[in-house]
Amino acid sequence: MAKRTQAFQLSLPPREKGVPSYRWLYSSLRHAVLEGRLRAGTRLPSTRDLATQYALSRGTIVTAFDLLISEGYFEGAVGSGTFVRNILPEELLEVGRQGLRAAPPAKPLQRRLSGYAKRARLFVGLLPRPTRAFRSNIPALDLFPATLWAQIASRRLRRAPVSLLTGCEPMGYPPLREAVAAYLTTSRGVNCKAAQIAIVSGVQEALESASRLLLDPGDRVCMEDPGYIGATMVFEGVAARITPLRLDEAGMLIQPARMRGAKMVYITPAHQYPLGITMSLPRRLELLDWARKSGALIFEDDYDSEYRYSGRPVPSLQGLDKNGVVLFAGSFNKVLFPSLRLGYLVVPPDMVPYFEAASSVTKRHAPLIEQAIVCDFITEGHFGRHLRRMREVYAERLSLLLETAKHRLAGLLEISGVEAGMQTVGWLAGGISSRAAAKAAAERNVEVLPLGSIPRGQTKQEALHLGFAAVGAQEIRRGVLELALALENLAVQPGK
Repeated sequence: MAKRTQAFQLSLPPREKGVPSYRWLYSSLRHAVLEGRLRAGTRLPSTRDLATQYALSRGTIVTAFDLLISEGYFEGAVGSGTFVRNILPEELLEVGRQGLRAAPPAKPLQRRLSGYAKRARLFVGLLPRPTRAFRSNIPALDLFPATLWAQIASRRLRRAPVSLLTGCEPMGYPPLREAVAAYLTTSRGVNCKAAQIAIVSGVQEALESASRLLLDPGDRVCMEDPGYIGATMVFEGVAARITPLRLDEAGMLIQPARMRGAKMVYITPAHQYPLGITMSLPRRLELLDWARKSGALIFEDDYDSEYRYSGRPVPSLQGLDKNGVVLFAGSFNKVLFPSLRLGYLVVPPDMVPYFEAASSVTKRHAPLIEQAIVCDFITEGHFGRHLRRMREVYAERLSLLLETAKHRLAGLLEISGVEAGMQTVGWLAGGISSRAAAKAAAERNVEVLPLGSIPRGQTKQEALHLGFAAVGAQEIRRGVLELALALENLAVQPGK
């Protein structure tokens, strides 16, 4: 077993009165070994460091170490240091078991938790596993320019001034906010200035911050049905009342009677999650007019609209807003790589002080060095080039998915051709359950998300969520074939 250096100070229990110093040190270290807190191969601090830490003489430390070496717990040599032995004699382990008294069973603690703590649920994020067909919500990480990113990061760190190591204002690194404002104004038709930009860890944080600032328990929130589970969990956490609104081919239906009294509407108009519908311009204007009259705020989640493959670009809701009723959120995590954890929130000018104050007492600010690297990546033109390249790649992969599915999945799964985004939806035929389909696909090493029964015209139909952005051509073909075989088996089994 390799040697491990003990890089931290040892934390030992207080010395009881009347116990000699060397005996207390010997006993404490011995118990630490037997309890596994000092693992085999660990290098002990020097006698000088231990003497300084516990205000003991070096002679006391040496005496305790010598005892532990003679009993087979430690080993060491002049110039090499002292280590916990890799192999402890069996009799020492037996001594440890007998010498350590079993603690009496503890009574369950009655925690006094807040209402929020009781309502909050674990939201599992992306797990580090091999990409396969048809994993959704992830970009083509193998095509990310990692070498270029490393060069920019290295240059930033080599030239980092003290200010970059100190911190920044709560809303984020000013040059990055300027770059984001310029990008959104040009590419997404957002009407904003840098002062309105808050740099966050992603859309999820932006939504949580907005909900805490704008919603009280019992307030009504409207959202698409079906919609993003992450938004549902945020609203449940703040004890808001959620009103789901149906979708049609033009997006979320504006239903004033059901929306009466709502303080916020959460929506994904550019590429509805999960169905992929692009909200029509008349429907967007209708929603904005309702918000203006009702005094409600709209949270526009623009999570992956950078990738548009057909049709004319549809302006963002925020860009159409003349009354300051829209909060606009986006993320670099799906465009660049998920572990980056940087995004942005565009806040109406009059609400900036509230978001700034809230950020200052929670996270303080987003990681500053990462903000500086992203800023350079944008301002030097790499971000735009990466987007153009990925847009072409994803369009080719979507086209291949639709073409292969047309031939191999006909009569089993009808995959929708989306205008934007990184994933699409497939409608199951023959009464096949989406959960059964996802399970059968997983057995063939194919990953799809079951959507359950969702409205489609006058009926409800089972559907699957399929990602294509991260899946190469060969894997798309394999995935379609395996999914077809899985669905064919279910189609001949009644009750599936």
